[in-house]
Amino acid sequence: MIKATILERVFEYKEKDIQLLLTDPNPDWNPETVMNFYANTYPMLTTAKIGAPEIREDKIFFKMESVLGTKG
Repeated sequence: MIKATILERVFEYKEKDIQLLLTDPNPDWNPETVMNFYANTYPMLTTAKIGAPEIREDKIFFKMESVLGTKG
């Protein structure tokens, strides 16, 4: 029998020596809303973008990547 489960979302941000693993404050929010929520606490997220989700360790990881200082 197949069992369906809802995977926990985790939002990760890594820049130089900083690595953040942030929990999902509200599963009903889209990833951009979650990033904006955390931008109040972590200002470097104001210039970040959300990458494609990746499933690891029975969780969905959304990578938030800084666009500051990149060309194009």
